[in-house]
Order: sequence, then structure tokens, then C-alpha cells
Amino acid sequence: MQVTETLNEGLKRGYTITVTAAELDAKVQEKLIEAQPEVEMKGFRKGKVPMAMLRKQFGERIMGEAMQDAVDGAMKEHFEASGDRPAMQPDVKMKDGEEWKEGQDVVVEMTYEALPEIPDVDASKVTLERLIVKAEDAAVEEALANLAESAQNFADRRKGSKAKDGDQVVIDFKGSVDGDYFEGGTGEDYPLVLGSNSFIPGFEEQLVGTKAGEEVKVDVSFPAEYGAEHLAGKAAVFECTVKAVKEPKPAEVNDELATKYGAESLEALKGQIAERLEAEYQGAARAVIKRSLLDQLDTLVKFELPPSLVEAEAGQIAHQLWHEENPDVQNHEHPEIETTDEHKTLAERRVRLGLLLAEVGRKAEITVTDQEMTQAVMNQARQYPGQERQFFEFVQKNPQMQQQLRAPIFEDKVVDHIVSGANVSDKEVDKDGLQKAVEALDEM
Repeated sequence: MQVTETLNEGLKRGYTITVTAAELDAKVQEKLIEAQPEVEMKGFRKGKVPMAMLRKQFGERIMGEAMQDAVDGAMKEHFEASGDRPAMQPDVKMKDGEEWKEGQDVVVEMTYEALPEIPDVDASKVTLERLIVKAEDAAVEEALANLAESAQNFADRRKGSKAKDGDQVVIDFKGSVDGDYFEGGTGEDYPLVLGSNSFIPGFEEQLVGTKAGEEVKVDVSFPAEYGAEHLAGKAAVFECTVKAVKEPKPAEVNDELATKYGAESLEALKGQIAERLEAEYQGAARAVIKRSLLDQLDTLVKFELPPSLVEAEAGQIAHQLWHEENPDVQNHEHPEIETTDEHKTLAERRVRLGLLLAEVGRKAEITVTDQEMTQAVMNQARQYPGQERQFFEFVQKNPQMQQQLRAPIFEDKVVDHIVSGANVSDKEVDKDGLQKAVEALDEM
């Protein structure tokens, strides 16, 4: 087996791999000998089929396997010996193509772009500022007020008051289509919050302005896509009796409210809110310090980039931005999207930082644990209530999805590793200061 270099320009590499006919034949013979004990054929006992018949029966298929094994082995040996790591899957094709015949040498052409030599990161040259934000009393009180509002109760309005949007009306109702009452169209003492859009479109609006004791006929049409086929798209009349009109009253901020949210007391609830707020602030502050780190790394470390990776990333960026600007197009049936210099510049940054972080993580032996992956899958599965098990099975069978979940965890661990060796100073700011820093990220 012979490997000959044909191209070495920048990161581009080219080689021809020659597997002699004798080597290939020996590989075929080896596979036939390995398979012979298990082969059964009419007229012969198991394991006693002559080698000549085995070659005639299975030679063509095994020849293909042997050829693939030989080329794969040669590629593996080449990468181990050269130390090259291809940026993308190498392009491999037979030199003679369909003209090759059994008994001839196999000559394969392999081309690829090698990953560049990436210099070490001197974290001591990185200077970062970590924003520290405490949960102020005003923010805790605001969060408490929001909790009280969401846990609101309803109290009877003054007699004769008209119902407004946001009020709760207690109604009895009976619905009919073409004069016939239909199953599931009746209810008693039903508490309906006007403006909640929990009933058929147009229903709640017709109860605005009603008073307790009034009887109202509500004319509506079921949506064409309504779940019950016998009602879909049909006009209906609901005979309603308004039994009460109630206005929303925020729950009182006290121990009882705390109990509703699983806290032992109001003070305990305040403590939980403060912890949650500070966790949110830490998440935002982390985004700020991470951007600062990446900006500095982008200028601190320079190396040649594989053109194929930059081109692929620029195309992906252009495609994503096009869909964001054309949200109505959900498929890929659209004109060819051309990349711009702006797309290429952003792609170069992403590729450079991606390769750099990957190399730092490799040298530092940073890995994503099974526990971290399981947690990531669980977090993602919560977005599909009732289908968590199917999502777990989907991830188990989909290596690409596993990589999508693993990549951000790995990146964050590498970022933490670099930050741990950088010059980091803490700066206390208020919530508004943090907000401005976060907003500045979108402007960059």
C-alpha cells in the first residue's frame, strides 16, 4: 500500500492511495477464510465449501468490502502518521472510476482541508469585568405584586354594575345549532373571565356590558377547524343567564399568598424571590462576560481558517437571516441565497472561535458528562409535555441532536476554564446597569 502526496497548499491536502492487486486479493482471501466455517451450500457440509466456490459465490461482494477496508485503513494510518485532522469529511474517489477491473491495482484520490495549528491561549492576557447585581427590595416587592396579581380573586361588583373586560361573569348557558341543543353546549355557574379568549371567538365580547340577572342571546360561529366535526363552521346561539359580575382583586401579600406558592411564610417567599432574581442576574452577567471574553480571544489569537468551513458557515448564516426576514417561508423552496462580505466576516469569527474553544477544551481534557447530558435532555423534553419519553428516544437515536445538546455545554465549560485563568475583577451595578450591558450585546 502506498500513499503519495499530490497537493500541499496552505491547509489543502491531496494524496493518492494505491492498494496493489496482490494486497487486495490477500484481503479477500483473508475474509473468505474468516467466513468459511459458517458457510453452508448445497452438496457440502457446513464449513467445508471449497475456497474456489466461495470466491465465485461471494468474491464480488467481499471484494468491495476488502477495497473499502483497505482504503479506510490507509486513511487511518495516514492521519495517525501525519497528525492531520481534516476540517470536514475528506473527498475520496477512485482515480479510474468505472474503468477499474479485478486484478488491477486500486488507486484512490483523497483531498481535504487540514485543521490549522492553533496557538495556545494565554488567559493571563485577558482582562474581564464580572457584573454583580443584588436583588433590591424594590425588585422583590415588584415581583411579589406580580405574584399577587396572578393569584387574584374575584369579588362581586356593586349591584347593577356592567361587566368589563377582565371581569369575571358567572353564567348559565345553553347552546343550539339550527334550533337543536347540542351535547356539551350547556353549563351552569360557569366562571368566565372576559377577555381570556377561553370561549369561541366573539362569545366573550357580547357579554361585556351585561349586568347580573340579565338574559342574553350570544350569536357565534364555530371555527372551520373546530375539533368537533358536526359543529365546525356552523352558526350557533347560546342562551345565557348572567348570575354574577365580579371584579378582579389582587391577592393580599401575606403568609397565605406565600403558602400558595409553596413557601412557609412571606419572609421565606421573599427569600426565594431574591434568590431567583439573583440567579437571573447572574445568567445575564454571564452573557456579558462571555461576550467580552470572545471579543478579546477573536483579536488575541489568529490562525489560518479552512475555507470550506468558512464558506459553509457563511451559507448557513445567510440562510438563517433570510428566513428571519421572510418568516412566511417555512420550507426551502426559495431563490438561491447569496452570501455577502458581512456574512463571511461573521462566519470567520464563528469558525475561528469555534476551533479555538474546541482546541482549548481538547488540550484541557474537558468533557461533557453523562449526567450533564441527561439534564440537558430533560430540560429540552419539558418543552414537549406528555411526549417526554418519545423525545428521549428521539435523542438516543439521533447523534446530530445529541451533538446539538452537547455543544453549548462543552462551550460553557471551556469558557469557564479560560475565565478561571483570566484577570477578573468584580463590579457591583444595579439592575438598570446590567440591563444596559445586556442591551449593548445586541448592538454589537
